[in-house]
Amino acid sequence: MTTSIVDTLDGIVGTGTPVVSVAPLELSAPHRPVPLEVRVSAPASGTNLPVVLLSHGNGWNLDGYAPLAAFWASRGFVVVQPTHLDSRRHGFGFDHPVFPTIWTERIADLTRILDQLDTLEAAVPGLAGRVDRDRVAATGHSWGGQTAQTLLGARILDGSGRVGEDRSDSRVTAGVLLAATGLGGDELHPFAQENFPFMRPSFQELTTPTLVVAGDRDQSKMSSRGPDWFTDVYTHSPGATDLLTLHGAEHGLGGIAGYEVAETTDESPERVAVLQRLTTAYLRTALGVDEGAWPAARAAFSGAPEPIGRVDSK
Repeated sequence: MTTSIVDTLDGIVGTGTPVVSVAPLELSAPHRPVPLEVRVSAPASGTNLPVVLLSHGNGWNLDGYAPLAAFWASRGFVVVQPTHLDSRRHGFGFDHPVFPTIWTERIADLTRILDQLDTLEAAVPGLAGRVDRDRVAATGHSWGGQTAQTLLGARILDGSGRVGEDRSDSRVTAGVLLAATGLGGDELHPFAQENFPFMRPSFQELTTPTLVVAGDRDQSKMSSRGPDWFTDVYTHSPGATDLLTLHGAEHGLGGIAGYEVAETTDESPERVAVLQRLTTAYLRTALGVDEGAWPAARAAFSGAPEPIGRVDSK
């Protein structure tokens, strides 16, 4: 089944072109404890290329998520990946003085990228003049999903339940949230309640078109809720109009952080292949590249004889 549906989806999103990837590129980030380094991956040809910000999960870095970054770039997107402060490369653990501010610095990293697209465009050979600044998506996995969803409009509730600061960015017009954590509350484990203030989101303010991706076997260590916790943004956000649920998928969604990565407990190249193509189709439609890509991909996936997941839409 998977080979057939992958071939069908390739007919929708294309078979890809060569990619140029450059890293590390350093951006200006005054007062940041360490320099902000990013990777830029872009198709070697083409113009009017949309931008996709890709925020990594806890502990990762700009070299992770190659299965997504390289695929998206090969299908016409300029993908920018920062190394956030929580990366294992920096060594800022839970007990480090920097840690309490990392969640806000993560959001600032994505804003810094958008502020300095000129710098990145000039630093990648052959990219100058080929980027479309009016088509930008924010994407992320796990903690990166929380980071990305903030730019899409989600806010954080304070201890009294009041909605916090609006940290959205009007330059971002679409999103893809991969295994993004859900609502806070009594189901959060004490460690999460104490150390992760960003795990008290309000999704009502997220109005930007967004695709949510979740695994139906993703059991978080931060919450006593089941896998449905990772679908909360779809349930409660007016902007998250589409939900892709992958059968048998755990937190790694089959291995999106990298092939043969040790922490991937649900390794499935076929699941990753389908995810690559469905997210590409969604981004192409949401960013105005091809309005028919997502409806066609969604219909093809839903009509597969042995589906490995399902798509729900509001």
